[in-house]
Amino acid sequence: MPAEGVPLSPPAHLLTTPEIVHISQLFVQEGVKKIRLTGGEPTVRKDILRLMQEIGNLRTKGLEELCLTTNGLSLHRKLDAMVEAGLTGVNLSLDTLDPSQFQIMTRRKGFDAVMKTLNKILELKRLGTEIKLKINAVIMRGVNEREIVSFVEMGREHDIEVRFIEYMPFDGNKWSQQKMLPYKEMVEIIRHKYPGLSKVQEEGRNETSKVWQVPGFRGKVGFITSMTENFCGTCNRLRITADGNLKVCLFGNSEVSLRDLLREDNHGESVDWDALENMKRSQTESSRYLSGDAEPVHHSERDLRLLEIIGMAVKRKKERHAGMGQLENMKNRPMILIGG
Repeated sequence: MPAEGVPLSPPAHLLTTPEIVHISQLFVQEGVKKIRLTGGEPTVRKDILRLMQEIGNLRTKGLEELCLTTNGLSLHRKLDAMVEAGLTGVNLSLDTLDPSQFQIMTRRKGFDAVMKTLNKILELKRLGTEIKLKINAVIMRGVNEREIVSFVEMGREHDIEVRFIEYMPFDGNKWSQQKMLPYKEMVEIIRHKYPGLSKVQEEGRNETSKVWQVPGFRGKVGFITSMTENFCGTCNRLRITADGNLKVCLFGNSEVSLRDLLREDNHGESVDWDALENMKRSQTESSRYLSGDAEPVHHSERDLRLLEIIGMAVKRKKERHAGMGQLENMKNRPMILIGG
């Protein structure tokens, strides 16, 4: 969050839960296996449990993973219900293990609450709940690089992947190349104490992190190297912002609105559950087969247009994002308004 904050969007500009669920259904029907709810902070949404339950129901349609990126401040109070709804993974944003530094970096208290969330997830894992835990730490030279080894040592006894993220430029975060610590320097910092640190086989070709491990540790270490070694060629991530814009690249400043098209049949108004059902009944439906499916998937004319717009945006995605010098001067949303 920028120190000066960000302008709050009017509620009518934000996607409603029915709109998010409907868009999620479209993506799952097209073969998407994983959906992640991010922020801002998704746990502050009043109907977050209903949203997760509705998306979790898509597991019968092919969804395999429902994940959450969170600051962890209040997650411990909702975690059991979220797991029941289908939560399979948590990315916990945590840049420091020092309570005092935490208050400086976040401009608020709350370290103990985050640790409560962390320990609750570990306890659920110990009891057999299948939930992946990743800790996302943005490393900045002169700020928190001295904590790298402490983060790594969290994986000595626990099945955690600590992911170190190279400091990236976004509006309002006062980025400078001098503060950006390249991942190879992070590797050397770890190897100074644990020389056996080595790269492990990555799970899939679309992974965004380079995964390493210290011999004898249960956990792993990941590096997200957007600044020094981009992974654009294998990145298959799509982002939909809270106000309904599709971004095909985190660093791209081009966006296309799905919200506006979705609301066309509702006179431009937000779509609630009743409106969504009415729209479905009033639309003339077209049928088409998805590759490999025995049954036809029915799409309204509106949904076919949505899929066409999404497909065109994906096809326009650039081969790679701009370099550091260009990104520093590009206009882009603050990360809190994108979702990460």
